[in-house]
Amino acid sequence: MKDFPIVCVGGSAGGLDAYIRLLKNLPPDMGVALVIVNHITLVATQLHEVLLRFSSMPVTLITDGLPVSPNQVFIIPSNRDLHVQDGLFRLAPISKPYGWPDVITVFLRSLSNNWTGQLMAVIVSGYDGDGAEALCGIREAGGITIAQKPATASRPDMPQSAIESGCIDFVLSPEDIAQQIVRLAKTAGAAKPS
Repeated sequence: MKDFPIVCVGGSAGGLDAYIRLLKNLPPDMGVALVIVNHITLVATQLHEVLLRFSSMPVTLITDGLPVSPNQVFIIPSNRDLHVQDGLFRLAPISKPYGWPDVITVFLRSLSNNWTGQLMAVIVSGYDGDGAEALCGIREAGGITIAQKPATASRPDMPQSAIESGCIDFVLSPEDIAQQIVRLAKTAGAAKPS
């Protein structure tokens, strides 16, 4: 069954600090898939190796056709757009190769159109405003939207753009974001028929 929650954490410059602070506060068995969508276009990402040290869950670099599964952290590879389809991750050539990437927006739109489980979109530190355009769609699909509190972000542009979208439910520190994810997991678990 592909009805467990997916949490997308989108970030860019300064995002590493937020990812570490978040992962350090998440338990291993929440029943949630956590997908980190980080802007890296020029070099191969190392996030799946770096974040492994801070996560109680396995950390996996996404490959095309990889099944989405709970209790795992998934990392987008560099220079790719990410989609979900029939319970699988699908990678595509990046649709905006020049200027500020919009990989977070692309993935959030795919989630709101293709995932039946609970959704949460989290926007953390980064330049520009990727993700902001898709937040209202996440809410319309019944999802929860969170922006990192700008004062806790080394690059507040992305969280600020998310807040300005008018479609943010919570503005929180990374540690408090972790508590909201745990709450989401408990709510989703309680809603499932036994």
